[in-house]
Amino acid sequence: MEHWTDRIVGDRMTVDQQFTDRVESSPFSRQQWGLVMTAIEFEIENPTDDEAARLVADTTALPSVIPELDSVDEHPMAGPGGPGGPGSRGGGGDGVLGGIKDALGLGGGSDDDGLDEERLATAERLADEYASELQTHLEETGRWSTVRAAAAESDQ
Repeated sequence: MEHWTDRIVGDRMTVDQQFTDRVESSPFSRQQWGLVMTAIEFEIENPTDDEAARLVADTTALPSVIPELDSVDEHPMAGPGGPGGPGSRGGGGDGVLGGIKDALGLGGGSDDDGLDEERLATAERLADEYASELQTHLEETGRWSTVRAAAAESDQ
């Protein structure tokens, strides 16, 4: 069975275009925002209630991508002949081992924790704004009730 989110792919593409100005005025590059969006799941709260139904961004996975934001912008430049050569993960040279150390909390004791908390809060705020804009778009195009019905069906 098709998930309700599959039905709004085109709508998301439209909202992505409309949301570009907010991304550009944020501390995130387009590539970083793309990574942020991979960690966001959309849900419809109360899909059967016309008044209370709301599209929300589930941002619980965001903390896992925040530490990778800086390396995202480094990757496009790290092609053949770039830092680390072909297939390199780019950047600091810690590669997989560094990622494992960071995941276990054994990384270099970064002083960027406050910055990461700030980035996380900004990403969550933007994700909420995106969800709101997407819901508005669905309402304006007359698709909101259909999408809500599909969400209610998939919840069963």
